[in-house]
Amino acid sequence: MDATATMGTDASEAFEEQLRRHRGIVFKVAGTYAFDPDDREDLAQEIAVQLWRAWPDYDHGRSFSTWMYRIALNVAISHVRGAVRRRRHSVPLDEALHDVADGHAVDHEAEQQLRMLQGFVATLPSLDRALLLLYLEQRSTREMAEVLGISESNVTTKIGRLKRRIRDHVAPAGQA
Repeated sequence: MDATATMGTDASEAFEEQLRRHRGIVFKVAGTYAFDPDDREDLAQEIAVQLWRAWPDYDHGRSFSTWMYRIALNVAISHVRGAVRRRRHSVPLDEALHDVADGHAVDHEAEQQLRMLQGFVATLPSLDRALLLLYLEQRSTREMAEVLGISESNVTTKIGRLKRRIRDHVAPAGQA
């Protein structure tokens, strides 16, 4: 039996409205954890499916966006773990080579900066990646703690360490 039949039309419409209102969260999380456009699309779809499955258990007394972040980040972290296993058995193709072959102009400096940033984000542990996303979303320390399941003081400490790591990573050689 499908979830719509068990929940009813009102619940289904309420979910669709909340998802529409907060859909940016899905795309931001997917974009933070999947750099390939096809992977991002797959991850966004999987996040939406898992949100739908969890909807009957959503506590309407709590913040929807916090609940949504928690599920989206858990799905994304699982996706990354699966991608690591899949990557062991595949050969990556360089998108820039395809752009040149297809006759598309490539801004090499922007491409290099994007790859450097993606490379740095990809090196972050899942918790730090999630924390960075929430921080850039200007979520409160309290909300970040709730989403990640850690204390507010731990959030503050981790943000300080993450900022220092970012500064050290982007500082030009010799200026660190």
